[in-house]
This record gives sequence, structure tokens and C-alpha cells, in this order.
Amino acid sequence: MRSIGFLGVGLMGAPMVSRLLDAGFDLTLWNRTAGKAEHFADRVRIAGSAADAVADADVVITMLENGEVVDQVLYRSGAIRQLKQGALVIDMSSIEPGRAREHGVVVAKQGGSYLDAPVSGGTRGAEAGSLSIMAGGEDDAFARAMPVFQAMGRATSIGPVGSGQLAKLANQAIVGITIGAVSEALLLAAKGGARPEKVREALLGGFAGSKILEQHGERMLQRNFQPGAPSRIQLKDLRMILDEARTEGLSLPLSQRVFEEYRALLASGHGEVDHSGLLLELERLNGVRLDNAAVTDKDS
Repeated sequence: MRSIGFLGVGLMGAPMVSRLLDAGFDLTLWNRTAGKAEHFADRVRIAGSAADAVADADVVITMLENGEVVDQVLYRSGAIRQLKQGALVIDMSSIEPGRAREHGVVVAKQGGSYLDAPVSGGTRGAEAGSLSIMAGGEDDAFARAMPVFQAMGRATSIGPVGSGQLAKLANQAIVGITIGAVSEALLLAAKGGARPEKVREALLGGFAGSKILEQHGERMLQRNFQPGAPSRIQLKDLRMILDEARTEGLSLPLSQRVFEEYRALLASGHGEVDHSGLLLELERLNGVRLDNAAVTDKDS
């Protein structure tokens, strides 16, 4: 289990590759934009195609943008036919639970094992090797994957194939809704004349404390919206949440409302800002910025 074919060297994939290399794994990389893999050229083999990356790998990891891309790169392209007997496919992308189940069936027919194992923690967690990894699949496949997972973070076995993606949807519902709540709370406090940075500091010590308030609240205050996770990806995840809810006959009004806010954010041209940039949509809606919300009309 030392040879890994890694497909997708983007914002999240690149630091994950670094952690795996530091742990001593042998990696073959492939990326749709080939130049993104060149940073590792002196430490890995760079494959000319996805099929080339899959061939002879003990473990195949995909970290791609969405389910449609995973489908195209690994399955519809025929690359999965290069999977060797007994190999383990770990999809760490965030995709639809139903699609993960379909992929699991295909991998089993090829003689391999499959885990859907999306992650949470953003680029900071990927760089620190502290990702939360939510895995769906058979217990023996999870056990085989543990050395790989341990190089990148902390893994939890959630249940059968597709369960990891369901856990990720739950995660993204909480993340998206909480980013919206933090945006509104800080703007409300600032508009009333409180110092928003001190409000955040106080709230971190109480029940409202969270990683979202800690990390994304700081981003909002510093107006640092360089993407750790782009808003377009958060919108994609919220769309999957609502699609899954409809399939299960559920109504999720908070997720629906935050989905609409992210959709408006993207319509304003902010698809590539960090998902904490939802604050920008709230500012647009109210005609006021967080960093000067307490300035009165007379003062301005």
C-alpha cells in the first residue's frame, strides 16, 4: 500500500500530496491542468493521463471538483479499467452520495475496493495534516486505508458506501449556515457601535464559539477572502444538500436560504472568493461594510 496514484492537485490536493510524500508514500500525480503538478516534479512521477496514474497503483485517490468531473476523469474515460486487482480507490472529492454508490459498484466489478472519503478542514487543515476525513465503505477497506488517512488527518468510518458523502453534506450545511450567522452577527454588532473584533473575541469563549467564528470571523474582519474553499464550491455543496433532501422528502429551510444567498454572491461576480466572503453579499444587501458599519450618514 505504498504506491499512490493521486488525481487532482488543486487547492486541497496539493497540500494533501505534500503530507503523503512526507509520510514516505510513492506518488504518481495527474492533474487536468498539468502545470499544477510540476511543483512536485522532483519528488513524484507525473503521469501523462489519468489511466497512466491508475495503472499499477496500490491506492488511487481522487480529489476533484465535483461528481461530474470524477465521473469523466476516472470512469467515462475508461481509466478505471487500468485498476489492478485488489487496489483501493479512495474518492476524497465531495460528490453526490448516489454517485458514490454507483462508483463503488464499478470499482468492485474491476476487482478493487472503494471508499468515499470527503474531507473537512480547508487548506489550513490540509497543510497541517489535521483534516477530518469521513469515510464510507467496508470495514476492511477502511482498515487498509488508515496509514494513508493518518498522513492527512483523522478518519472516521461512517457506514456503507455513500455515508461519507452524507456526512460531508451535513458538514457543509453547518458550515454554510454558520458562515451566514457569523456574517449577520458581526455586522449587527458593528452597526450598533460595538467593536466587531472584540465581539468575536468575547463570543469565542461562550456557546457561540466555533471554528467558523474563529477562522472565518477573522477572515471577515481582515477582509481576507483569498480562497481556502471558493464560494462556488460551497454553492455546489448546498445544491447537493437540497437535492438529497428532496430525494429523502425533507424540507431544509435554513439550507435553502443560505443557498439563495450564495447564489446571489456568485451572481455578483464573487464565485472565486473564499466562502467566508458571504459577508460581501450581506454588505451589498444592506449597503454598508463591516469595517465602517458604525459610521453614520452624517459622518459619511
